[in-house]
Amino acid sequence: MNEENLAYNLIRELYQKKLKISTAESCTGGLISKMITDVSGASNVFECGICSYSDDIKQKILNVKAETLKNYTAVSAWTAIEMADGVRKLSGSDIAISSTGFAGPKVAGCTDLVGLVYIGISLKNLKKTLKLELYRGIDDDRDFIRNQAAQRAIQLALE
Repeated sequence: MNEENLAYNLIRELYQKKLKISTAESCTGGLISKMITDVSGASNVFECGICSYSDDIKQKILNVKAETLKNYTAVSAWTAIEMADGVRKLSGSDIAISSTGFAGPKVAGCTDLVGLVYIGISLKNLKKTLKLELYRGIDDDRDFIRNQAAQRAIQLALE
């Protein structure tokens, strides 16, 4: 299913169930929010999107714990869940999705795993993460990684 259909189906499902959604994004840089708001009618279900690229904003706005960032780093399942929880509570939405990862490019001397992305989902009584390894070894993987992560986040919310 292509990204337009995924986002359209998500908006339709949320509207039918009278649910609201919000996003907290790092590596996708607002792409999940864009895909959702590209769909006509998104204003009926979309509360807000926070692009929290820095650890400081993750802590100040989304209430990601300093200990989480120190012990597990920003690119972890724990951070993804805390980001999703934070934006859900901030916005009052029913469901929240988050993304955090390394989109690249690979930098000499850096040990970060390009293409490693965690998607978090938070509902009142459910928390879930999805680990993605999206690196293909191509110099221009950044856009591919970000697009795939955003699509998988929307797909996870649909599920």
